[in-house]
Amino acid sequence: MSQRHRRIEAIPPPRQELRAHAHNERHRIHSELHLITEQVQHGVEPEDIDEPGANWKPLHHHNPHVAAQHNRGENFKHWKSKSWKRRKAVRRARSAKISEI
Repeated sequence: MSQRHRRIEAIPPPRQELRAHAHNERHRIHSELHLITEQVQHGVEPEDIDEPGANWKPLHHHNPHVAAQHNRGENFKHWKSKSWKRRKAVRRARSAKISEI
């Protein structure tokens, strides 16, 4: 789809950069969890240790409106609907009903 209507200042970072950042974050959390298990095995009480949390999340995790836009339409699978073979006729009927109004 054309990108000509996007604002230049609102261009998101490249997908490869986002995926690398997410990978680094997962690796950091996994490494910290490994260190915690080592500490517990060597006698430190689990209640005394702070669990690592995510320091970075993608933009759609921060803004619920952006998350809704990203997830819109991805869940509908037309072949899983009850009348997926007749969907063309259903669309025509729906558009005819809307045009009558």
